[in-house]
Amino acid sequence: MSRVGFILKPDKTEAGALVEELVPWLREHGHVCVVTTEDQLAPNGAEIVPEAQLGAAIDLAVVLGGDGTILRASRLVSDHGRPVLGINFGQLGFLTGFAAADAKPAIEAALAGRIAREQRMRLAVKFLRQGAEPVVRYALNDAVLHQGAMARLVGIDAFVDAQFVASYRADGLIIATPTGSTAYNMAAGGPIVVPGQAAMTMTPICAHSLTNRPLVIPATATIRLQLGADVRGVILTVDAQWAHSFLPGDTVELTAATSPLILFESPKSFFDVMRDKLHWGARSDTKEQKEGGG
Repeated sequence: MSRVGFILKPDKTEAGALVEELVPWLREHGHVCVVTTEDQLAPNGAEIVPEAQLGAAIDLAVVLGGDGTILRASRLVSDHGRPVLGINFGQLGFLTGFAAADAKPAIEAALAGRIAREQRMRLAVKFLRQGAEPVVRYALNDAVLHQGAMARLVGIDAFVDAQFVASYRADGLIIATPTGSTAYNMAAGGPIVVPGQAAMTMTPICAHSLTNRPLVIPATATIRLQLGADVRGVILTVDAQWAHSFLPGDTVELTAATSPLILFESPKSFFDVMRDKLHWGARSDTKEQKEGGG
């Protein structure tokens, strides 16, 4: 018997209908189903727990949503070492590799141990303010230090392992994991890092100096950021799910988290997904057809 937890996207009409179908099917096979209070679903026979208790209450997390829902799942279950299976109800679906039509066979295969697992690095983001207790949040994608509502440049001093890197004048600075390298980092012109690499990227957003280029930094390093000038209205966001004001004198330190997200591998390779989702050019078969006479 396994305990299967469900995490749904906010607009959960279709996902909720699938949960109502999956719960009795799983119970017939002897499994316990768990949903969160926050998702406001009560399938017949399912246990309902606050999302803060979900990680300790399950053996497998099934995400019915998109990459944003995976971010939520990472926050809820990674520290408990629970694996996550992503069923795509989102748009891009970089992390939710299984189609809704394949939900039952995918869950069955995951429970039987027939799907490989991969570890996705997370960031430990420590926010420090003088006179206050440190605040630590975890990011699967990225942490971003950026100007808030005002359209103006921000001065940010960056250090790697206590070595000064640069004083950036930009709209902000993105620190991303390999997983997050295809999110905001990519949109800002940062490098794409293949998942599984032990690295972080540091990418300025609309840097004032065109010579400020993105950096790839070892995951063993500690990145420290602080404001280089008396600028107000700066915000620190973590995975776009947590935000905090950032004032002169504040510091944020970023390192690799000790507990990664455990994710069931998609049936498609990373490069298959990149070609599909980002519309990269597919290899032409013209040459092969000519050589093979096809």
